[in-house]
Amino acid sequence: MNAIVRAAHAFRPKSIDDEARSVELIASTGAGVIRQDFDGPFTEVLQVSAAAIDLSRAEGMPLLDSHRQDGLDRILGVVRSVRLEGGNLIVKVEFSPRANAVWQDVRAGIITNVSVGYRPIEWRDSEGPQGRIRTLTRWELHEVSLVAVGADPQAKTRNLPMPNPTPVTPETTTVPVIVSRAAVNAEIRALAETFNLGTAWANELIDASATEEQARARAVEAVRASNTQPAPRVAIMTQHEGDPSAFTRNAVSALYVSRVNPRAEMPEPARRFAHMTTLDLAREALALRGIATTGLSAADTIGRALTTSDFPAVLGGVGERVLREAYAQVPAALKSVARQTTAKDFKAKSSIQLGDAPMLEKVNEHGEFKYGALADAKESYAIDTFGKIVSLTRKAIVNDDLGAFTDLSGAMGRAAQDFEAQFLVNLLIMASGAGPTMDDGVALFHANHNNLGTPVALYPSSGSVWTSLSAARLAMRKQTSLGGRPVSPEPKFLLVPPELETKAEALLAALTPASAGDVNPFAGKLTPLVEPRLTSATAWYVIADPASVPGLEYAYLQGFEGPQIETRAGFEVDGVETKVRLDFGAGFVDWRGWQRNAGA
Repeated sequence: MNAIVRAAHAFRPKSIDDEARSVELIASTGAGVIRQDFDGPFTEVLQVSAAAIDLSRAEGMPLLDSHRQDGLDRILGVVRSVRLEGGNLIVKVEFSPRANAVWQDVRAGIITNVSVGYRPIEWRDSEGPQGRIRTLTRWELHEVSLVAVGADPQAKTRNLPMPNPTPVTPETTTVPVIVSRAAVNAEIRALAETFNLGTAWANELIDASATEEQARARAVEAVRASNTQPAPRVAIMTQHEGDPSAFTRNAVSALYVSRVNPRAEMPEPARRFAHMTTLDLAREALALRGIATTGLSAADTIGRALTTSDFPAVLGGVGERVLREAYAQVPAALKSVARQTTAKDFKAKSSIQLGDAPMLEKVNEHGEFKYGALADAKESYAIDTFGKIVSLTRKAIVNDDLGAFTDLSGAMGRAAQDFEAQFLVNLLIMASGAGPTMDDGVALFHANHNNLGTPVALYPSSGSVWTSLSAARLAMRKQTSLGGRPVSPEPKFLLVPPELETKAEALLAALTPASAGDVNPFAGKLTPLVEPRLTSATAWYVIADPASVPGLEYAYLQGFEGPQIETRAGFEVDGVETKVRLDFGAGFVDWRGWQRNAGA
């Protein structure tokens, strides 16, 4: 909400008017309340006087349920009058027929606590025996609420017979006679500010030693003469036509280009935010929600923006953009030889291999067709959730320091890609390189699968390695389906650890042969891939195109491809928390497109 609140304890009321469904409340006595800001705890004291309290919104002010403003059903009634009496702020409230249950509890003295919502305008800081004291010398009353817990022990529903006071409006508030010249001058300045009459108007009346009544009369005349309505205390100007999503989108672009990647293109609507600090953006976010920030410190502005505006979404959007770009830049060799799919939930995802349709047979002279059967095998794996939380502290936001946050976001993007790459490698090298156990009970690389070659070192122009490559290609071409039909996958990749990178490139290079016997039969036929996470310095793999035959497969939760970002105002951390979540899983669904050689 857009106002500070403070609660007040209330006694069993005697100022009840059953016919009018009304009761008087001592809304505030100004008693000190402990609060916290960026500089630590302090005692806040409300100055309760005609000069201090802005009652321009008093007429028709709502009586709310616990300061809730998210629906008409939260309105319990309305404030009918306001007055100052003996240093107390007294309000008379009338209950709605819809709030009959609450009204009965108030009558019975069961609901007894009152709280006011207000906006600080001006204050004075001082030091007391118990520490820092902040006295609000000007504050605007926003609403009155009934609450569960009170704080001001002197504020209460009135324990007096119902008086018959004159109703108060912002222009005709009935208050004790002001005898202090300073108080009158303060009231004149308040009138000038409320009705946008200017400093010169106020100074003229002060120099003429005008009374409060004379100043009010002159204010009414000035407003009528200009044919204008009283101006609101805070004029909130935005350029988003009330669209928070446009503000968030443009602010994210501006922060990203100006703070992270100056080479990126900035959309034209985002240029107005390009040189704003995080504090400027916090004020803009609050203004878009109709929340004034006049008089608020930087820490208070940031704190309010984190909980009542789109400001966390802006910071989270910058972090998400940095994370996703870093995630996309990290290469993962095994991803290029794997097939991506989706999973609709976290249950085991099955991949069924159907056998060949039975061979067609001649239909006999009686027209009889024979029945055939399909063989099938099933491989499965499940996805799971992985994640981390990164934080941007309120101190860093106030100091306009986004560098650590964006650096960490980028690191998390690279970490997500590295996690996926390592996940795939772990599948490939598990069981000392034999790989996972398949549905038939045999390891991925096994003689029964005809995909485990005789160990030979990978060495350029070596007849033995060419022979081994030829054997791997032949074995892959000879792979058959469950029904015994040829599958004939086409070898496309040569996967090696970094120790064999140079040898693999030399082996597959297209050199000009000196003789026919020197022709490299594999030049241009296989694409070398290097995976630095492979633990064996000698093992190498020949892999088929994943588009032609299934093999390694990885999946994300449906609708959540790659790392996902969620941002909220910090609970354990005073600032913004960004959660990075990855719903990911992988498995081998077939062995026919993979050949392994342990090397030597």
